[in-house]
Amino acid sequence: MPTPNMFIVYVTDAQASARFYADLFETAPKFESPRFVTFDLGGGIDLALWSGHADQIQPGPRTGELCLNLPGEPAAIDEQFERWVAQGVKVVQEPHDAVFGRTFVVADPDGNLIRVAPRD
Repeated sequence: MPTPNMFIVYVTDAQASARFYADLFETAPKFESPRFVTFDLGGGIDLALWSGHADQIQPGPRTGELCLNLPGEPAAIDEQFERWVAQGVKVVQEPHDAVFGRTFVVADPDGNLIRVAPRD
């Protein structure tokens, strides 16, 4: 059975977005070109930032989000929130308790959503 191995996020400026994600996730890109940058997420999965789609694809409304699942207690979620707020990240949804645990949502410079939630 084929298994997805890359998640592509459409961005306006791949290089600027790469700096944002490198700072946010404290990691360096695996591959960089002017309009396409990838990050190794582990387990053979990559996150790609692509700015070369505008003239070929008309994306619909944003219906997905990246999710960073953290181990530990709810305090770990709140601590991550405070670190990212200190970095100036745009907050979309403040930390709160959901059916799956403590969570919050931020956005990248293009409005792509990034959720932090507890690891199951």
